[in-house]
Amino acid sequence: MLDSEWVSAHLEDFDVYHLHFGFDAQSPEQLTELINALKRHNKPLVYTVHDLRNPHQTDPAAHAAALDVIVPAADQLITLTPGAAQAIRRRWNRTATVLPHPHVVDLPRLGLARAPREGFRVGVHAKSLRANMSVLPVVRVLAEAVAALTDGELIVNIHREVTDPAATAYAPHVMEALAELADHGLLELRVQEYFDDEKLWDYLTSLDLSVLPYTFGTHSGWLEACHDLGTAVAAPDCGFYAEQRPCLTYGHNQQAGLNEGSLREAVRTAYENRPASRATAKYRIGERAQLAAAHRALYSSVLQ
Repeated sequence: MLDSEWVSAHLEDFDVYHLHFGFDAQSPEQLTELINALKRHNKPLVYTVHDLRNPHQTDPAAHAAALDVIVPAADQLITLTPGAAQAIRRRWNRTATVLPHPHVVDLPRLGLARAPREGFRVGVHAKSLRANMSVLPVVRVLAEAVAALTDGELIVNIHREVTDPAATAYAPHVMEALAELADHGLLELRVQEYFDDEKLWDYLTSLDLSVLPYTFGTHSGWLEACHDLGTAVAAPDCGFYAEQRPCLTYGHNQQAGLNEGSLREAVRTAYENRPASRATAKYRIGERAQLAAAHRALYSSVLQ
């Protein structure tokens, strides 16, 4: 669908072309061809700006170049937070409609009560050590902070491919450091395959606090899932996570590095106050209806 030829071959199949993700591998020239094909056939382009910085790419240049093609050309822009909208206005002098992200957990699961559990469990999901993650500095501080809690427990999950020499995610130094902390009883290390949705929801509801170890980014689907399930989140001060959903914030970004004191304070606050911001099914249903109406109005405006 990112190929200009697809547009020409499917003119009867769509009225509006709404782009979210998936163009990481497209060059600016290919994106320009796509946009020219849409314009040639009078097909409006709507773009939801989820990421001002691609969390999977160490070098921001490729994503920046793609945005420099897409954002000025879009007939309408959407983003998730006022801060992102302000950044879009500063950079491209474009106005983006701010609409919240809808629920990511299915409604039946969203309404289930959390099972009571003893203790205080903190989790870091290192996934496959995606480009925007700085796992070890965060985990080392958490190991110390959680150990100081009477009933604290630190869980670190990581994908099995990080242990595979044939995988691009292979990182033996990270595994050695995590294993050493586990050997000293400072954390439980879980090496696993990718979670399916149900296993991910089970994992998130098993935590009292999920810590996002990011050094750059914009918005987070993980944060939305935690909001759906009632798991507190400690998010870094990069990006616009704190505007997206209620969460604790700590200092962590590429410019200033990790503010260890603020991370310890976030853990202590979560432990003492047990923040339990959770979306209800009723609220999320109403929000989704409002989002649908907003999208319908926006689509209608570009088709006039």
